[in-house]
Amino acid sequence: MRKNTLTAGEAGNTPSQLIDARIGELGDWRGETLARIRRLIREADPDVVEEWKWRGVPVWEHDGIICTGETYKNVVKMTFAKGASLEDPASLFNSSLEGSTRRAIDIHEGGEVDEEALKALIRAAVALNASARARKKQKRA
Repeated sequence: MRKNTLTAGEAGNTPSQLIDARIGELGDWRGETLARIRRLIREADPDVVEEWKWRGVPVWEHDGIICTGETYKNVVKMTFAKGASLEDPASLFNSSLEGSTRRAIDIHEGGEVDEEALKALIRAAVALNASARARKKQKRA
């Protein structure tokens, strides 16, 4: 029997519809966590663009990738594309700390995230992307 939700990966669906479908398919704490993350991203940046990349990874962009929302059996992982370049005064980053570019936040079942600190981190990622884009424009001019 087919679910009433869209199946992630069906042709013709928008990235937002595919993210909705992923949230619905998970049907557990991971779906709730991904939905909460999505809401916070949209609150922090109303101009965010949702994408669906790499065969099923929700991606949020604004002048470049802000972060991804990967779901695994025991964790929901928010990977910030340029996380190593962001200030993290609330110490939200707790994964992928050894790399020189990305940083991630692993959220486990029952885990809480400081919503205001996360929104500040998202805004900082957007600002970093915008400044990088402005520098590229200046070089071309």
